[in-house]
Amino acid sequence: RGYLDNITAIGPRTVGSPENEVLAVNYLLEQIRAIERERTDAHKISVDIQRPTGSFSIDFLGGFTSYYANITNVVVKLEPRNGAEHAVLSNCHFDSVPNTPGASDDAVSCAVMLEILNILSKSSEPLQHAIIFLFNGAEENILQASHGFITQHEWAKSIRAFINLEAAGVGGRELVFQTGPENPWLVQAYVIAAKHPFASVVAQEVFQSGIIPADTDFRIYRDFGNIPGIDLAFIENGYIYHTEYDTSDRILADSIQRAGDNILAVLKYLATSDKLAKSFEYRHGNVVFFDVLGLFVLAYPARVGTIMNYITAVTAFFYLSKKVIQPKTRDIHTLKKFFTAFGITLISWICTLVTVLMVAVFVSVIGRSLSWYTHFYVSVFLYGTAAAASLILVHTLAKKFFYKNMNEQYLGDLFFDTSLMIWSVALAMITQMGLCSAFVCTLWVAFPLLAKLMIHKEFSQKGATMKFVTMYMLGMFVPYVYMMYLSWTVFEMFTPIMGRSGSEILPDVVLAGFIVIMTMILSSYFMNFIYLVKSTKTTLITLTAVFVVTLILVCSGIFFPYSSDTANPRPKRVFLQHTSRRFHDLDGNVVKSDSGIWINGFDYNGISHITPHVPEINDTIRTPCEERAPFCGLPWILPVHFMFRLVKNWYLPAPEIVLRSPVHFKVLSRELMPQNSVRLSFEVSGPSHMSLYVRPHEGSTLSTWSLGDGVPVASLGGDYFVFYSHGLQATPWHFWVELTAPEKHSDGIVSLAIAAHYFFGEDQKSPQLYDLLERFPNWTFSSGWSCTYDLFVF
Repeated sequence: RGYLDNITAIGPRTVGSPENEVLAVNYLLEQIRAIERERTDAHKISVDIQRPTGSFSIDFLGGFTSYYANITNVVVKLEPRNGAEHAVLSNCHFDSVPNTPGASDDAVSCAVMLEILNILSKSSEPLQHAIIFLFNGAEENILQASHGFITQHEWAKSIRAFINLEAAGVGGRELVFQTGPENPWLVQAYVIAAKHPFASVVAQEVFQSGIIPADTDFRIYRDFGNIPGIDLAFIENGYIYHTEYDTSDRILADSIQRAGDNILAVLKYLATSDKLAKSFEYRHGNVVFFDVLGLFVLAYPARVGTIMNYITAVTAFFYLSKKVIQPKTRDIHTLKKFFTAFGITLISWICTLVTVLMVAVFVSVIGRSLSWYTHFYVSVFLYGTAAAASLILVHTLAKKFFYKNMNEQYLGDLFFDTSLMIWSVALAMITQMGLCSAFVCTLWVAFPLLAKLMIHKEFSQKGATMKFVTMYMLGMFVPYVYMMYLSWTVFEMFTPIMGRSGSEILPDVVLAGFIVIMTMILSSYFMNFIYLVKSTKTTLITLTAVFVVTLILVCSGIFFPYSSDTANPRPKRVFLQHTSRRFHDLDGNVVKSDSGIWINGFDYNGISHITPHVPEINDTIRTPCEERAPFCGLPWILPVHFMFRLVKNWYLPAPEIVLRSPVHFKVLSRELMPQNSVRLSFEVSGPSHMSLYVRPHEGSTLSTWSLGDGVPVASLGGDYFVFYSHGLQATPWHFWVELTAPEKHSDGIVSLAIAAHYFFGEDQKSPQLYDLLERFPNWTFSSGWSCTYDLFVF
């Protein structure tokens, strides 16, 4: 707790700022030296300050190239007295995003690592392998410091595995959401050593699918270091992740203790394991892993899971075939009824999905999106009741009109078998796709089938008695409890993300779709009860009444999306950039210039809730797109333009900003190269964060450049984006681009723009920006800075 409080007391630790490069580094070194003085003779501690410069390309956020200069890593190696050939890496980052204290992301992880270093160094028990503690100072700059370490530091060659400590929320339990690639022995190490396990292969496959707009240093160590690892992150309360509310007092001592217990145990296990030195011998094969209600983790090889899955599916298909295959005269009749039941189930799903999504779109169109953001129960009462009512209604109508006068027991049996068939087919298909998450389907086939076999005699002789219902519910207990547990974990991760997913995605549609899927899953083995009960009228009326009342309340605006409650805030995220722009022609003359405060709301609602508080921010100042300029002539700090529509951001005219440290951009040379190519060399000096945008003109091609691996990577839309940052005392940035161009190019061959971002210091906020930020309501997290955008044509 002391380490955490002291790191966050430094304030926001943006790369390049004195807080990050000097104060945080000095504090870490002071604590490490104090730990070193108290170590036992069984250990040796080495400390290194690395300030790497490098460049790489990454396909994150549509693809871009990153360049860093003189950023900071604090590296500590704890090893046996006589040294060690192999090492395990523990990684955290002490930098934070601008204007936030970054307690959970990721100061708490660094605090935990300091305490682990302290505990292990005082132990009289020697380690078999070294542990390298990397306190990296530029993760928020899209993984730059980890790249600098793993590709350039001499200790990196000894690393055989790593643990990456991250956050996607503030406090709570830390979830293992990525492992590998392959190397199942690492998961087994976590299973054996972790005292409070919380892990999910489902989370891993969801995260690696790219659905969540985030990435971690795990990618860098995996892709550039070819090292296997474990990725952990705090996921609770993601509503205040990357905001001013991410303070140390919001992270409970229990959360810190839990993380410390787990990470210490796993690191110690790996550092004394024979498998670490011979990890290449154990690298093949994936693993299925999941925790059981946070009590323990089950893990087994994926190949074993595949065999189990297919055996379960085949058993279910054999059971179903015995039900379908009857004496010849009844074969076709039975099969017809079976597929009719499947068709009715499919129709019920489609009707439910369409109905609920129509409600979600309606709520979004009338401006009531995210009504559930602060009041989560609203989403259940609105979309959950609509989904349940729709499903029940379709089956009730089928029972009344299509299955009129048919035996109720037969219908109940038929629709149970239909659900079993659907789950069995899903199990076989997902297993065939190679997804480890197929174990969820196994639960939904094995336990219901087992329950059905156990109560078949009771049901066939006496029907739906209380004994039958009780035994049926007990048989469904395991898959239902696990699915509810898994659903809550997914809700906990995804709901806050909807508040920072940009203006392109309708969050109500996403959440409604997820609730529909959960309703379909949870109701799959209960639809048969509709055909067993006498009437569903009371249930339908209750669900419809709850839905209608909730919809009326949502439409009235009573559920305000955001909250400034100090104990449990749900802020709206808004970024404001006081921007001065200059557009130059081919001769270097300024043909257009303007200045304004560029405003982006990070969710679908835009600024509709802010306009009553700041009237001048309204729909009359929509941001215009400069079609001839890369990225519409706007100073994006990252290539996230595809997440925001121009109709959902605003440009408020404001006086030109006066910078004490303006950016300097100059052409060093223009060279004619072989094969009709032109090389343009540049020098740029400016603040710690800059963005370079390149757009080759029609007929021209950007063939190579001095960045990354030399192969230009285009962003979504076709323009090229380079993210640049530097630490202290960095030399001017030199780079060149080479273009293949036609002989006639009267309008130039390339447009190149540079944006400079002032995230800290005296140039960060102009008086006009300060005044505007002060007027924003207290339920917003409004992050502001100054920037410039200069466009040149060559």
